[in-house]
Amino acid sequence: MPQGVILVIDDEPVQREAVAGHLHKQGYDVRVAAEGASGLEVVRREPVDVVLTDYRMPGMSGFDLLTQVQALNPDVAVVLMTAYESVKGAVEAMQAGAFDYLAKPIDLDELDLILRRAIERRRLLSENRELKRQMEGRHRLEGIVSVSDAMEEALNLAARAAASRATVLLRGESGTGKEVVARAIHAASPRRDGPFVAVNCAALNANLIESELFGHERGAFTGADRQRQGRFEQADGGTLFVDEVAEVPVETQAKLLRVLQERAFERVGGGKTLRVDVRIIAATNRDLEALIAGGRFREDLFYRLNVVTIHLPPLRARRADIPPLVEHFLDRYAEENGKSVTGVSREAMDLLMKYDYPGNVRELENLIERAVVMARGDLLTTDDLPATLRSDKSLPPSPAPSSLPETVEAVEREAIARALREAGGNQSRAAAALGLTERHLRYKLKKYGMKE
Repeated sequence: MPQGVILVIDDEPVQREAVAGHLHKQGYDVRVAAEGASGLEVVRREPVDVVLTDYRMPGMSGFDLLTQVQALNPDVAVVLMTAYESVKGAVEAMQAGAFDYLAKPIDLDELDLILRRAIERRRLLSENRELKRQMEGRHRLEGIVSVSDAMEEALNLAARAAASRATVLLRGESGTGKEVVARAIHAASPRRDGPFVAVNCAALNANLIESELFGHERGAFTGADRQRQGRFEQADGGTLFVDEVAEVPVETQAKLLRVLQERAFERVGGGKTLRVDVRIIAATNRDLEALIAGGRFREDLFYRLNVVTIHLPPLRARRADIPPLVEHFLDRYAEENGKSVTGVSREAMDLLMKYDYPGNVRELENLIERAVVMARGDLLTTDDLPATLRSDKSLPPSPAPSSLPETVEAVEREAIARALREAGGNQSRAAAALGLTERHLRYKLKKYGMKE
């Protein structure tokens, strides 16, 4: 089966056929075109994963081709081949949306690497779209709202995990949306018609967690005046979301481990073995490795939970998601409260973009709900935001931008500068903290004229 469909566009026949021949040997399904117009016809009539095009060609340049391919299908990755004197133009094309570029003469190893990344990107975009399509209409009010690169990996892992029955461990700070992702995984899974049952272990008395999870028989303890089903029985045939799993007492962890291994347990005070078909999604904001070292969490249970681990980034690491989240919560709470609030002032959005959100998405949601309730007009202004937000010093002040893109760029510059300071100038660590690749970070440093 071909690895992907690659369209090679080059007006030089020798170069075109040499690259196409190499790609054929690598297992790709290859199309060729001698100039941009005929290449566009190929994109119009059949699916293409990657367009590999010369930058300088008669008639239509690689840059012009890029804009037209994006208009036809923005998911198609465009990679430019360019001579040394055209590298500046290729970099400008990357700023306009090109996936990457190759300097001539072409290094075939570098070409192979770039194409593998481009094909992987296309596949991940497709999986994300499928996950969101499957979730559409099911959890509209609780759906995942994200446009940021930082959430891309998490959503892709969620999409791939959804089709399986593997145990999933969601890790991240409080308020990052772990239950939202858990519900999304369930909604996109073969168990979607079964129950989704959630239990927050941090909200329960330690003595009651075992009964809550596994149920109890009448007379099992003082006050147990009747038999009671636990969450595992309630979730049979569906998904059990065990939030704050680190709060499960060590003595109960052995019983939880057994359910993961054997799908069997006994109610508290009972001797009958019950069997269930339950998919477990666990979540925590705690450092499980540190808890294991301190003897407060079983290592064998950790390995059973840690089949598919999804790290959810904090909101401060995905600031591009703030505007769409604000819009999402604004629409919800304006409707719920019968308010006619339809937007946010530029100054208010600037404050919202600069705040660090220690409570993450949950804090942003609560903040917007409050602002909608307090709003006196159709537009949220800085006066509708809490005083703590207006006086926040978590980021240095910046000139008021004149548009939303400029607001996002200003915050990006500040976030990059801070990440580099915290990483001691190490670009690799800074890129990881920002949820970027090193190459993407270097591109942004150059874009914003920041010292590399």
